[in-house]
Amino acid sequence: MRRLKIIEHISLDGVIQNSADDGDFPYSDWTAPYRTPAGRDAMLAAHGESFDLLLGRRTYDLWSGFWPKAPSSPMADRLNAATKFIATHRPESLEWGPFEDLGQDVVKGVRRIKSEDGPDLILSGSSTLTSTLLEHGLADEVLLVVYPVLLGTGKCFFAEGTPARSFEFAGTKAMPSGVILSTYKVAGPLKTG
Repeated sequence: MRRLKIIEHISLDGVIQNSADDGDFPYSDWTAPYRTPAGRDAMLAAHGESFDLLLGRRTYDLWSGFWPKAPSSPMADRLNAATKFIATHRPESLEWGPFEDLGQDVVKGVRRIKSEDGPDLILSGSSTLTSTLLEHGLADEVLLVVYPVLLGTGKCFFAEGTPARSFEFAGTKAMPSGVILSTYKVAGPLKTG
């Protein structure tokens, strides 16, 4: 059975949007000043040698405009080789492969993929899909790559109405740039006092 890890680059105030492509967002590529060789190596380790991707349609469209044309590198090569499982209503327009449409019922599609043999699944971006996966108990782990910035506007990590959840702390790593990588295991429904 495959495990599903959510990896999100996030500001201190919960913003994951990094591009103006899907709205009037003023801070395109705000993570760039914090990119370092140590951070790159940490992200490569977090993804692993082999993985498949689970992506919402907007993230797929953004990434398919960049990664297939990117120079060869360990990350570009791994992303381009990964099978992309896409939540979309327009599967006929998919081009960056290998790919597979999740089908009309995204939850059923993800359950099927997780039950099959294969590499672990990585989800990045795709905030609507993230909330759905957590609501249905399909995510196993969350890695937050937290940047020391406040943005004040933009798409947030969780969609409004995402069900309350508890997480167990699994580890953290600080980068010299001030970026913090914190890993959490999904523990289930929110526990209260």
